[in-house]
Amino acid sequence: MHIDRLDHLVLTVQDISVSTAFYSQVLGMQEITFAEGRKALVFGQQKINLHPAARPIAPHAAHPVCGSADLCFIVTDEIQEVLVHLQNCGVALEAGPVSRTGATGPITSVYFRDPDGNLLEVSTYDSQEMP
Repeated sequence: MHIDRLDHLVLTVQDISVSTAFYSQVLGMQEITFAEGRKALVFGQQKINLHPAARPIAPHAAHPVCGSADLCFIVTDEIQEVLVHLQNCGVALEAGPVSRTGATGPITSVYFRDPDGNLLEVSTYDSQEMP
């Protein structure tokens, strides 16, 4: 077997409307509605499916809880532009900018939390050549 890419992941959230607003406004993701009114956030070739904490959608993780995710998103913006955007959105930083190691090389990252407490990392690859 050869894994090609991640198609989607699931976040368990307290309030789907609050989460879709945050991810749309802060991270520029597109909200979509699919099967039976379910919500997801689309970016690139991936999506984040949102499951309500009060009614997890089967099948689901063994322990679907809010605030347990730690996600890293790569952007093409300069990290200073990211900082200004986050500040303009009223998002409090947890850390950064800091140097980290991404999947294909060195990255510069900033960390913050979504409304459910999930740790979000927004990063830029340090070299001009994006993987």
